[in-house]
Amino acid sequence: MTQEQGHILIVDDHKTTRLKLRMGLEQQGHTTSDAIHGRQALDILRRQSFDLVLLDILMPEMDGYEVLAEMKKDPKLRDIPVIVISAHDEMDSVVKGIELGAEDYLPKSFDPVLLKARITACLEKKRLRDQEIQYLRDVAHLTNAAASVEAETFDPESLASVAERQDELGQLARVFQRMAHEIDARQQRLKQQVQELRIEIDQARRTHQVDQITSTEYFQNLRQKAKDIRGSREEPKDSSQNK
Repeated sequence: MTQEQGHILIVDDHKTTRLKLRMGLEQQGHTTSDAIHGRQALDILRRQSFDLVLLDILMPEMDGYEVLAEMKKDPKLRDIPVIVISAHDEMDSVVKGIELGAEDYLPKSFDPVLLKARITACLEKKRLRDQEIQYLRDVAHLTNAAASVEAETFDPESLASVAERQDELGQLARVFQRMAHEIDARQQRLKQQVQELRIEIDQARRTHQVDQITSTEYFQNLRQKAKDIRGSREEPKDSSQNK
């Protein structure tokens, strides 16, 4: 999707207004969906992804003010820009709509040039806001990665998407991956060295224990007795051979 194009939800209870807006938007390359009142609009917004909402204020079931309030309470919807649609004699409604979070307003008797200018401006704001949100998410990924390195649970793939960025944050993620890999390799070498040292210590300890045992007077006596027994067994055999 290019900067000038977006998926736009038109919310208006008047069919003529919806048709007019849809034709104007689709001529500019946008895609659209319709809702005839606020409750239906919120249901559609929670099931589909949109770049912009064109919202009428005065509607049955749920008016535009209520829709704006619900959108701002919902973390998934609060960053979708809203342009309120109003008649020229409804400026108080426009002001209230903007106070509730709408980005701009569009008169129902709009000019195609004005429509394009306001839609393009809002889509550009949405694009920049999306970039900002993604940047903050990627920063959070790096922060979590640092904690996981300390806990020895770091998975390099957890930073794969951040490392694909072609900016300073992406460079930082790639450096972090490389450093984490080096730290892990160093830790593995250290663990191997510690294991080998433990084996050497165990062998030395066993050798020392054997030396301690074999150097005792009791063990020396046993050794001499064993030697004497072996000697006594060999003597008859030797004497029979002499005969």
